Amino acid sequence: MVTIDGPAGAGKSTVARRLARELSWRYLDTGALYRAVALVALERQMGTEDGAALGALAAGLVIQQDAAGRTVANGRDVTDDIRTEEVSAAASTVSAHPAVRAALVDVQRRVANDGPLVCEGRDMGTVIFPNATLKLFLDASQHTRAQRRADELRARGEDADVAVLERSIAERDHRDATRSAAPLRRDKEQVLVDTTELSIAQVLEQLRTLVAERCGGGAVPGT
Repeated sequence: MVTIDGPAGAGKSTVARRLARELSWRYLDTGALYRAVALVALERQMGTEDGAALGALAAGLVIQQDAAGRTVANGRDVTDDIRTEEVSAAASTVSAHPAVRAALVDVQRRVANDGPLVCEGRDMGTVIFPNATLKLFLDASQHTRAQRRADELRARGEDADVAVLERSIAERDHRDATRSAAPLRRDKEQVLVDTTELSIAQVLEQLRTLVAERCGGGAVPGT
């Protein structure tokens, strides 16, 4: 198993998905699970501060991910709906509630029963899968992460202000690092990969080398 943790915009989702495809392993996007809860909460006009109600909501939702990482909530494909900036902001608050995190722990761990896994999130290597064979921590400067998010939004035809996004990312970093339940942190076993000046191809090359060293089985083929 390979876990990839780190803040928003560090490149986790992109490299985790591609690495899983190269390895022919399953891919788990844990952030999408919390986004799904946030999306449903917003649609039901629930407050994002009521941890008990949100925990009950999360426990009652049937959330699934296929091998390609598409997310389904109560039978509805929400893969695209959960990628808006509104849902991103709400997910950061929703995911801080211990009741929500507790409700989704089993969902995440069950995926590991289906075979080798590449998973990414904020507490994969520290809380959910602390005994993973290879634990990574991807990071990048806040400005770089804001620019990447702006590019992603513009590619979907949405307006994006890098300065506003950078402030939002700084606030989210603070919330994620200071929450009481499974805060974002790097432990001593996680290998740090700073992606600020690296392309996706360069990050993947580093990860292939680490997988070959730690997980065995020889070198991982490139795309």
